[in-house]
Amino acid sequence: MSSTSRNLAGLSGVARRLVLDGDLSEEDARRAVEASAKQRVSIISYLVENALSKPSSVARAASLEFGVPLFDPSGLDFAQLPARLVDERLIEKHRALPIFKRGNRLFVGVTDPTNDRALEEIKFQSKMLVEPILIDEDSLTRALEQMQAATSTEIEGMDDAEGLEDLDVGDAGDDEGAGGGVDASGADDTPVVRFVNKVLVDAIKRGASDIHFEPYESNYRVRFRMDGILRAVAGPPVKLSARISSRLKVMSGLDIAERRVPQDGRIKLNLSKTKSMDFRVSTCPTLFGEKIVLRLLDGSAAKLGIDKLGYEDGQKQLYID
Repeated sequence: MSSTSRNLAGLSGVARRLVLDGDLSEEDARRAVEASAKQRVSIISYLVENALSKPSSVARAASLEFGVPLFDPSGLDFAQLPARLVDERLIEKHRALPIFKRGNRLFVGVTDPTNDRALEEIKFQSKMLVEPILIDEDSLTRALEQMQAATSTEIEGMDDAEGLEDLDVGDAGDDEGAGGGVDASGADDTPVVRFVNKVLVDAIKRGASDIHFEPYESNYRVRFRMDGILRAVAGPPVKLSARISSRLKVMSGLDIAERRVPQDGRIKLNLSKTKSMDFRVSTCPTLFGEKIVLRLLDGSAAKLGIDKLGYEDGQKQLYID
């Protein structure tokens, strides 16, 4: 038995590997093993939290020790991460970064692949098999901040959306849309208002027939029905659920204080002097908030002139006469 092996008796796993690689002193390693056992935390978590070794060194040692791939998240498109699959509270609690999904498997970036509790909670909430991927502490911190910024941009960056400055929310009961309109770029210009306006405009542009605003226990989903198929288009933070519902109910003239019974209303959007769009609004109370469905009705389509009816010139003249 070599001198090095005798000196490292009692050390194993990540701590031993770090000492052998020269990234951690034997004294600090033994102290960390003892302290982590007393605190009932993993050696990886203890080393990271107490900065006893470089985060990149700890991640590299853990990757080799447990056979978990080491990942650099700097090249990710953070706006495309499947963050909506995991409750933001779990993301913050366990510092877990949803990276991508393949079939029923969700690959999550963590600093400690031995944190079985975190993986089980994410698995239970997402209803997917969870595969850990190692990311060093510094990189994970930056990645989580960038993901949060990308999610916030989805909600707050609506003031640059094309056409929103001209969008007028009229009174559905007023055929001319006057006297009750609210300019979407006016005094009521909040992130939620802009988000709702953007969803309505996008639904029109994409030819959707319905819009579903759906609250769940740990996430919120917006879906468009296009060609008969419901497609997810947005996943705002679940904490905005009540505010989104209130905004839609205000726009459709519903009672925002009544959340226990279904309500029906209408929204009229005046897109231009000659173009308008009506939305039939239905709310349904659920365990996690109000689900709201909007059916798109082209308000100007019913006002067709005779030239748009497809008559031949002779037929049109006979009809006029």
